[in-house]
Amino acid sequence: QVQLVESGGGLVQAGGSLRLSCAASGRTFSRNAMGWFRQAPGKEREFVASISWAYSTRYADSVKGRFTISRDNVKSAVDLQMNSLKPEDTAVYYCAAEYAELTRGSSDWHTYDYWGQGTQVIVSS
Repeated sequence: QVQLVESGGGLVQAGGSLRLSCAASGRTFSRNAMGWFRQAPGKEREFVASISWAYSTRYADSVKGRFTISRDNVKSAVDLQMNSLKPEDTAVYYCAAEYAELTRGSSDWHTYDYWGQGTQVIVSS
């Protein structure tokens, strides 16, 4: 059974930092793009960042320069370092992986086949 499990969420003041981690089990994703998405109450799920099998990254404009995505294929893990957090970053953050191999890593959540259960991030002003 394939599982993605996120950790590292919590409550932080504006300007602070958090590091989210996602651990995969049941299969490896070394040839698959992985990404982070988020969903705030009453809003649609939105793209945050993705990293391809070749470590190429892309970011949403709203987090560029503040967030960094990284992966460790040995551990089958992907992390999201979040700095200079803002109240508008408050959301449930989801880790996801594509089933297709050797892709660039999409910003469209529909292309991701595996999802974690989410971890809550709250940024207070």
